[in-house]
Amino acid sequence: MSLRNTLFAWLAFSAFAAGAASVVPPQPLREFRAGWVPSVGNSQWPSKPGLPVEEQQAELRAILNRAAQLNLNAIVLQVRPACDALYDSKLEPWSEFLTGKMGLVPQPFYDPLAFAVAEAHRLGLELHAWINPFRARIVNSKSPTSLNHVSKKHPGMIVPYGKYLWLDPGQREVQDYSLSVIMDIVHRYDIDGLHMDDYFYPYAEKDESKKTNLPFHDEASWNRYIATGGKLGRSDWRRENVNGFIARTYQSIKAQKPWVKFGVSPFGIWKPGIPATISLKSGNMYEEIYCDSRKWWTNGWVDYLAPQLYWPIQPPDQSYTALLKWWAEQNVQHRHLWPGMNTGRTAEKWKAEEIVNQVKATRAQPGATGHIHWSMKSLMKSSGGVADALQPYYEQPALIPAMPWLANSPLGKPTISLKRKENKIQVEWRAFSREQPVTWVLQHRTGGNWVTHIIPGSQDSFAIPGSTAPAPNAISIMAVNRYGTLSLPATIELK
Repeated sequence: MSLRNTLFAWLAFSAFAAGAASVVPPQPLREFRAGWVPSVGNSQWPSKPGLPVEEQQAELRAILNRAAQLNLNAIVLQVRPACDALYDSKLEPWSEFLTGKMGLVPQPFYDPLAFAVAEAHRLGLELHAWINPFRARIVNSKSPTSLNHVSKKHPGMIVPYGKYLWLDPGQREVQDYSLSVIMDIVHRYDIDGLHMDDYFYPYAEKDESKKTNLPFHDEASWNRYIATGGKLGRSDWRRENVNGFIARTYQSIKAQKPWVKFGVSPFGIWKPGIPATISLKSGNMYEEIYCDSRKWWTNGWVDYLAPQLYWPIQPPDQSYTALLKWWAEQNVQHRHLWPGMNTGRTAEKWKAEEIVNQVKATRAQPGATGHIHWSMKSLMKSSGGVADALQPYYEQPALIPAMPWLANSPLGKPTISLKRKENKIQVEWRAFSREQPVTWVLQHRTGGNWVTHIIPGSQDSFAIPGSTAPAPNAISIMAVNRYGTLSLPATIELK
C-alpha cells in the first residue's frame, strides 16, 4: 500500500475514535494468586543439585511460564534456605542445592535471583524472595561446610539442635546479621516482596528415647539478658526476640524501599483452642517456636500474612474456613490476608474440589484478598487434576491488591492511540513520566461487556482482534505503580 493510501486508511479509521471519552471502565479484579517454589533439599527448584546452568534456567522459566499460563500473578521463590544463597551474595556462600557444593560459584556465572526477577517481570508476575532468618544448616546437607558460612565465621552465634544448626535469635548480633542479609537482598534486587515462613526458633526435636523434647541451649544469651536486668520469663523473652526482629525487618524495608511487601507465613493455628472450635493434635507454636504471629498482625508489622491453613474445610476441629474467619477477625490494621493452601495434598488423598472450595471460601471471606498454593509443584503436574479444576476460577486475570496504608501517589494518566494492523486494532500507549509502571491494565468493551488484560510494565502495545471478532466500542489503559495504585484511565470510545 502506498504512503498516500496508508494515510487515508488511517484517517478513515481514526475518524471513528473520540479521544476524550466519557467512558469509565470498571475496576479490575483484585486478588493475590501465588505459588511457593522451595529450593531446600531440591524439593522443586532446582530439581537436582549441580544441574547445568541452562537446565536451571529452563526449569525456572517453565515454572514462571506455568504461573502466567494459569493467571497467577506472583511467585514466592526460596533463595536462602539455611544461611546459604541461591543468589550472588557477598555475605553468605552459594547454596549446595544450586551448584552441588556449598560455596561453589555457578559456571558459567549467572545470578539466579536477578534472572528470576527479570523473567517474572517480563511475564507480569511479582517475585517475592523467600528467606529463612535463623536456620543455619539442615539435616540433608551433603557437601562440606564452606569457610565463609556463618557457622565457621561466627561459631558463637550457632546453637546445635538435634541434626540441625540454628542461629540463636536471643543474640542481638544474630538479629543484626540476618537483617543485614535481608537488606542486602532488598537493596540490590528489584524484588516485589520479602517473605519468611514459619521457622524462627526450631520445631521440637526428640531425644534418643523419642519421648522427650530436646532443650534449645540458648543459656548464654538468656543469662546475659537476666544479667542486664531482664524481667521476662524465658518463653516470653524468646517470643519478644522474634517480635523485635519482625518489627525491625518491617521498619528497615520500609525505610529502604517502602513498596517492597513484607510478608510472613506462620503456622496456621496461633494457639491451641483458638478459635474455640479448633483443636491442635500436637504442638503449640506459641510455646514451641515462640511465634506470636497475631501480635505482628495486630501491630501492622507485615504487609501481608499467609497463615498456613493446611487443613480441609471439614471436619470442624481443624477447619480451613473457621481458621480463615478467625485470622480475618484479627486483621485490625486492614493488611492483606493471603492464606496458604495445601494444594499438594491433591496428589495424595484430597480431591481437587477441596482446593476449589477453599478458593471460593477465601473470596467470600471479608478481609481476605488472595491465597498462596503449596506448592507450584502440584500446579506444574496438575496433581489430582487440581490445575484443571482451578482454571475456570482463574479465567479472568487479577491485579495484585494495592497497599493503601502506605503513602504514595498514582502515576499520571498515560496517553493512548489506535492503529489498524492487518485484521487487528493495535492499541499503543505511553507513560505520563519516566517512571516505569509495574503493570498496565488494558480494558476493552464489546457491547456492554468489558474484557481486562494485565500487561507487563515493559510493554507499550497490544493487538485486539478486529475482523475475526466483534469490534470493541471502547478501550482504556491505566498505569499501575509499585504500590498497586491505579492511574486515571486514558480512554478512547469507538463510535
